[in-house]
Amino acid sequence: MKNRIRFTIVFLFLIICFSVNAQIEKDSISEPMKLVQPEYLKKGDSIAIVAPAGILKNKKDLINQAKELAESWGLKVIVGQHVFNQNHHFAGTDEERTSDFQKALDNPNIKAIWSARGGYGSVRIIDELDFTKFKENPKWIIGYSDITALHSHIHNLGFETIHGMMGTSMQFDSEENKESIETLRKALFGEILQYQVPSSEYNQKGIAEGQLIGGNLTILLTMLGSESQLETKGKILFIEEIGEYKYHIDRMLQSLKRAGYFDELKGLIVGDMSNIKKNTTKWGSSIEQLILDATSEYDFPILFDFPAGHEIDNRAILLGRSIKMNVKSTTSEVKFK
Repeated sequence: MKNRIRFTIVFLFLIICFSVNAQIEKDSISEPMKLVQPEYLKKGDSIAIVAPAGILKNKKDLINQAKELAESWGLKVIVGQHVFNQNHHFAGTDEERTSDFQKALDNPNIKAIWSARGGYGSVRIIDELDFTKFKENPKWIIGYSDITALHSHIHNLGFETIHGMMGTSMQFDSEENKESIETLRKALFGEILQYQVPSSEYNQKGIAEGQLIGGNLTILLTMLGSESQLETKGKILFIEEIGEYKYHIDRMLQSLKRAGYFDELKGLIVGDMSNIKKNTTKWGSSIEQLILDATSEYDFPILFDFPAGHEIDNRAILLGRSIKMNVKSTTSEVKFK
């Protein structure tokens, strides 16, 4: 009799342990990890301008303008040693671009790393970078387009980054570019970021809260299968693209869908879809309808025409920060917590 009672007690104890562990595991999966927020900037802080990707041919004046802009905010600016180097497609060799980025990561006095431009090349240096000192002294990484590779990788390390204008964005007229400039300043100095966006007729209405992730669609696709691939469960995805055919955008969305990208997504924000190429065989629908078709089996809210991407009006967003999106029939809202 005593043995039976002991057996029953042990059996119940094991059931309770398994249930608790299962719940802990479930909670850890459903709740995205809160990321580390680098310190906001203040006057007197130093930032570095580096070029991790494309060549900066005849761009010295633009980088000088970017430097002057940051200095007008009271910041000190260090321009990477190899920024204006030329190695065919790239701003210097992989080793030179890695060196500039690594020095900026390791320097505790540098509070932000501002990408001079995108293009292509960041993925070639990611695995050569050592983030040990960055983890000890986190700093803001700023850029868009190809810099999505760095955003994704650093997100998985557990840190927030800024998707925003780059040094070469100074080519745009200052009046047309003022929102890009002002929202980047707000993001860096810790001022409130919230956006009201005129609602597109294609929007899928609803409210969602979650951690914002994403960036350039092509780069997100190329991160699949690597340690830089984003986990999308319980999060809100932002995408933008430039210079692609509609069928190629559909192919990328279908590939992400097959990889489970949208399965437990809470919301989708679509930024600029710029300079869509015309194919000899017409696609037959708008880019918005293409995206709706690719996500038709999901019921999360979708916000179109968010002003971020490859256009002049490129509002800064905090990747890794929790947001609330409210997609309505008139004006939709995105608020950063």
